[in-house]
Amino acid sequence: MLRTTRLRTAGIAVATAALLALTACAGTTDSEAPGTGSQTGLETLVDGKLTIATGEPAYSPWVENDDPASGEGFEAAVAYAVAEELGFDAADVVWVRTTFDSVIAPGPKDFDFNLQQFSTSPERAEVVDFSSPYYVTSQAVVSIAGNAGADATSIADLKNVKIGVAAGTTTIGVVKELIDPSVEVAIFNNNEDTVQALIAGQIDVLVTDLPTAFYNAYGQLDDGVLVGQLDSDEGGDEFALLLEKDSPLTAAVTKAVDTLRADGTLDELAATWIADNAGAPVLK
Repeated sequence: MLRTTRLRTAGIAVATAALLALTACAGTTDSEAPGTGSQTGLETLVDGKLTIATGEPAYSPWVENDDPASGEGFEAAVAYAVAEELGFDAADVVWVRTTFDSVIAPGPKDFDFNLQQFSTSPERAEVVDFSSPYYVTSQAVVSIAGNAGADATSIADLKNVKIGVAAGTTTIGVVKELIDPSVEVAIFNNNEDTVQALIAGQIDVLVTDLPTAFYNAYGQLDDGVLVGQLDSDEGGDEFALLLEKDSPLTAAVTKAVDTLRADGTLDELAATWIADNAGAPVLK
C-alpha cells in the first residue's frame, strides 16, 4: 500500500506543481521572503528548494522527452521520490543541467544532488559524495530484426542462438549460468567489436550491460532490437546520486534512497520505466 500511495502521490504532485507554486506566491506576506521557511530542516543550496541536476540533453529511459520536471523516465521519477522522502513538494524542486565530465571533477557544485547514470568508484568517491545505489545495471540482450533470437521472450528461446560478448567482462559468466547455450559463446575484444560482429552476421545476439544495450540497439544499429534483460545484476555498475564532497545532505539523501529501496519503490519505478516503457522485459 505504501508503494502505490507513494507513486500516486508523486504523480499528482508533479502534475499540480505549477498550481502549488501559484498558491504559495499568492499567500506570501511582506514578512515572508520567497525561498525561505523550509520545513525540512535540511541545508540545501537554496533555502526551501531542492536543486537537482541531470544531463543536457537527458535521454529515455532515464528522462522522457528531455523534460525531467515531468517526472517521467526512471531517473526523473526517482528524483521526485527522493525529494518527497526528504520532505519537499514537487513545486519546490528546481532542475539544472550539467555535463557529465564537469560533475565528476573536484570543486563546488551548483546542485544539491545529480543523477545522470553515475556509477560509483573509489576514484570518484575521492572528489565527490555518492548516496547508496538507486539502480544496479543488469545484463541485456541485443539483436537485429529478423535474426534468430530477436523475437525471444524467454531464456529458452536463446539456448540455440549464437551469442557474442566482450572479453574481460562478467557477462560471459552470466550467459553461461542463466542461458547455458548449446552453441559456443563468441568472445570479442570489446563491445564495439561485438556490435560489428552482430552487423556482419557472425552472431545472432550480443549480451552487454543494460545502458550499453540501449545505446547499441537504438543508437548504433539499423533495425536494432533490445530483446530483454537477464535476471542478474552480477558485475553490474551501481548508479548513485552524486553530491558535492562532504555535502551536508549526503546522509539524508542516502537514507531516502535506502527507504525507497526497502519499500519496493525503486523496483516499481525500474519496472515501469525500464522494463515496460522502454521495452526491456526481464527474460525468464
